[in-house]
Amino acid sequence: MSAMGDIVFISQAGEFAFSNPVLILTATRLAEVKPCLQHVAEKVSQGLYAAGFLTYESAPAFDAALCAHPPDDLPLAWFGLYRAPAQLRPSPISDEPACNPSVDGRSIAGRASFQVGPWQALVSAATYHQQVRRIRDLIVAGDTYQINYTFPLQADFQGDTLDWFRQLCASQQADHCAFIQTGRFHLLSASPELFFKKDAAGLTTRPMKGTARRGRWPAEDLQAAQSLATSAKERAENVMIVDVLRNDMSRVSRVGSVNVARLWELERYPTVWQMTSTVVSQSEASVPDILAALFPSGSVTGAPKIRATEIIRALESYPRGIYCGTIGWWAPDGQAEFNVAIRTVTIDTETGTARYHVGGGITHGSSPEKEYAECLAKAEVLTRPLPVFDLLESLSWNGSYFLLREHLDRLAESAAYFDFAFSRQAAETALNQYPLPAPVKADPAGQGQMPILKIRLFLHRDGSCRVEGEPLKPSAPLRVGLAATPVDTDQIWLYHKTTCREIYRQALLSRLDCDDVILWNRRGEITESTIANVVLDLDGRFWTPPVACGLLAGTFRRHLLKTGALQERVLHRADLHRARAIHLINSVRRWMDVQWMDPA
Repeated sequence: MSAMGDIVFISQAGEFAFSNPVLILTATRLAEVKPCLQHVAEKVSQGLYAAGFLTYESAPAFDAALCAHPPDDLPLAWFGLYRAPAQLRPSPISDEPACNPSVDGRSIAGRASFQVGPWQALVSAATYHQQVRRIRDLIVAGDTYQINYTFPLQADFQGDTLDWFRQLCASQQADHCAFIQTGRFHLLSASPELFFKKDAAGLTTRPMKGTARRGRWPAEDLQAAQSLATSAKERAENVMIVDVLRNDMSRVSRVGSVNVARLWELERYPTVWQMTSTVVSQSEASVPDILAALFPSGSVTGAPKIRATEIIRALESYPRGIYCGTIGWWAPDGQAEFNVAIRTVTIDTETGTARYHVGGGITHGSSPEKEYAECLAKAEVLTRPLPVFDLLESLSWNGSYFLLREHLDRLAESAAYFDFAFSRQAAETALNQYPLPAPVKADPAGQGQMPILKIRLFLHRDGSCRVEGEPLKPSAPLRVGLAATPVDTDQIWLYHKTTCREIYRQALLSRLDCDDVILWNRRGEITESTIANVVLDLDGRFWTPPVACGLLAGTFRRHLLKTGALQERVLHRADLHRARAIHLINSVRRWMDVQWMDPA
């Protein structure tokens, strides 16, 4: 649980916090914002640390030409003053082995520490599409180049806000996360975007503009990244915002020192790819002066900035609050770091509600339908929390590891997808150090006979490995039937071998008369079993479904496809009844006999 004035900052490098504020300074009216910041700056110059936020609606305090809704009950500015931060731990990543991808807090604490009701968009899809078309008309008329159009989602909430914040951080894996407890309001920001950083090297901003939904398996994911990287529309959108930031930074930087250090870089997050650029300069400006020059970030307004805020004020029905504002800290030595408060939840403890905004940059080339889908993808951090899990490979050992290279290749692909540390050498060492048995008996020719083992290699997020093994028991023909309900092909756990096996457990429970079940998707296409790939003997050939149907690309399956023993095609439920034979295959048992339990 947290107390009023508690602030936590989390990045992939570590976690630190502020508590027991010496003083809290706030502004609830525009005229109070700049004096509040000056008061904070005075306290920092006296040796205190400051941490807090500015809401989006505070922008007109710095330039009356900037437009925003009247503020709601959240203060326009809120800053705590502290004697020093506390280092909590070097890394926020949990080492819990369990996998429980719930949305009720169990994956963090092993208990239901919080509950979130269903999220409701406060703007309909039809209204969103209409407003995007209006923005495109304004662009054609020459009124603007780009508008960052947003809308809120809302849900009921009860429970521990700090636990939920940690879950959001684990799901988003972002570098600029922040939690603030102001009393009535709790702010949970899992932001991936840096607003600005000030240190001895100067001033750095990293605007984020350009989004693509992650692919579900490595090849699809790479295609999504390449499409974003080469998109003329996304590049143009990114450059527009870079130009806005360059112009704003020039107001507080040494003449001629503003430079674009990196342009159009891609950053990978659990649900989306993001395009970022980095702008740097030499600056000796104070934090209040930097905020006055840069706030709000051009990445959350559009271009030109002032006109963009006017259009946003006219088209958006709700104040943004902390969303698109900034949360950060600054220290007595002059260092400071503030985020752009996107991927941020505001919890009102008086009403028991949580609010979360989503949005994106609208240009002339924007598709209303595509932009709306992109917004929903950004909201998946709320509904698809990334659980604590391990990657897994199951191998067969009979004197040597069968298809070892293929298993480690697949492990490397999934490690890259989920941002796990991975060393091929460390994985091989772990396997080679596992105590394997000697030959158990001699055959008539006097040769040792090796037992067959099933070896399981676990990869943890930090790159460490664990190996388990057991003798492979003889297997009778498997009683196999069709699962009772279809799988959702958007579930990433279908495409990677992990300890998250709830999908398969539920499928097995749906058919207690079977040893295994064949899964199928909502299009009626068969996919795989809970332990193996599916092969049908049709028309004298062996066929297996393509990965896009919703399945794991097994290593033995890959091997058979490569050698030409197997071919891909979409297979439907009806094909199970007309197949000459049904086979299950994996690299541990190879070809498995099946007793089909669902005759036509």
